[in-house]
Amino acid sequence: MKKPEADPVVARNRKAAHDYHLGESWEAGIVLQGPEVKALRAGRASLVGGFAAIEDREIWLHGVHIPQYSQARWFNDGSRRKRKLLLHRAQIDKIERKVNESGLTIVPVTLYFKDGRAKVEIALARGKKTWDKRHALAEREASREAERAVSRRRKGRPD
Repeated sequence: MKKPEADPVVARNRKAAHDYHLGESWEAGIVLQGPEVKALRAGRASLVGGFAAIEDREIWLHGVHIPQYSQARWFNDGSRRKRKLLLHRAQIDKIERKVNESGLTIVPVTLYFKDGRAKVEIALARGKKTWDKRHALAEREASREAERAVSRRRKGRPD
């Protein structure tokens, strides 16, 4: 009997797309402890405010909130502790070069399970200015209004 194909998404960082211009992204494994995995399987995590940093040629994830699993009796560590990300050495070196050259930051975008293992999608990001955010909101509102007008026309309603 085959396992289901769908990879359940535990958490998305929607705020990252609002606050940053997202660039190249990578899928990384994440080192977790037993109760953290159970908490993720229960669908409880938050990527908002999280970032990744390179320390001693390793990538560490900071500020990601994985709450304590209530049924765990042992080793319920800090919910915002730093966690190691698993990437190939060449990928880490490439990310480090881009961060140092361009002044980019590394943000987590999605946290999910793939083949039973917890994965996090990280992306290189450049911070948006306030006017960029307003411009993006205005564009999104204009496209929604255009879609509404087309829908009204199809249904034969007057504008």
